[in-house]
Amino acid sequence: MAIHVALNHRTHYKYDRSVVLGPQVVRLRPAPHCRTRILSYSLRVAPEKHFVNWQQDPQANFLARLVFPEPASELLIEVDLVAEMAVYNPFDFFLEPGAEHFPFEYDHALDHELEPYRRVSELTPLFKTYLESARLELLKSPEAAKGGLRTIDFLVAINRMIWRDIRYVIRMEPGVQTPEETLTTGKGSCRDSAWLLCQLMRRLGLSSRFVSGYLIQLTPDVKSLDGPSGTDKDFTDLHAWCEVYLPGGGWIGVDPTSGLLAGEGHIPLAATPDPQSAAPVSGLVGECKSEFSFGMSVSRIHESPRVTKPYTEEQCNDGW
Repeated sequence: MAIHVALNHRTHYKYDRSVVLGPQVVRLRPAPHCRTRILSYSLRVAPEKHFVNWQQDPQANFLARLVFPEPASELLIEVDLVAEMAVYNPFDFFLEPGAEHFPFEYDHALDHELEPYRRVSELTPLFKTYLESARLELLKSPEAAKGGLRTIDFLVAINRMIWRDIRYVIRMEPGVQTPEETLTTGKGSCRDSAWLLCQLMRRLGLSSRFVSGYLIQLTPDVKSLDGPSGTDKDFTDLHAWCEVYLPGGGWIGVDPTSGLLAGEGHIPLAATPDPQSAAPVSGLVGECKSEFSFGMSVSRIHESPRVTKPYTEEQCNDGW
């Protein structure tokens, strides 16, 4: 049983004069590997006089390249999409026998394809200490000593380790912090935690990639009896997480901001080796002062009756 939701995302730049807009690259279309079904999608751009070319980057992410032939005093980018929020089990995958326990080695036939996702940043002091503590905490655990730590247990544990140690904050500054910066302050945005997890995974021998996308969270029908009930209202936002390549399972989404694996509410827009190539909008603008605003909303447009929210009395009467 699914819920259909409409998502609206509006990004608006107002300039204090007419300026020349260089080509703008927009990465705001659900990626081909998105597991949540997208029922409709539209992209609206102002000024209306522009050219758009849809492309795919080297990782097959969709991007729109916008070209503006005349100077403009604003740039508006508006996305509307409808998604089918059907629950799926993020643990529903199989691993190759050789990858069921961690650590493992990838088939060397994959070396060339996975090389961009194994590049590591500088091993700075605090990051090196955190890496060693992760090895001690996970690889020398009682489970590992008994015959090897299951790969899925390792994945869950290291994800929750960052969720536990890094406090989530809303950070408006552009760019992504280095792992050293994130560990020094003990806090970061979702993109900072995602990049820290990517680098930890790579140092521990796993191929990983940075993912930017939409996060949709809906109010549960009933309150949880044995834990947090989640959000008290439907909402959506831009988000970032990490994907790890597991032989047999493929790319598995891992979200260190929540400490959970990615589910139907995670809609990837761009999955790349580095955060710089996953920015939602990038491009040059002539010298000016600008005002930036954005808005995001999500609304339910269809709900199937289900055990936790069955037919209402009015619906039953209409049926008769």
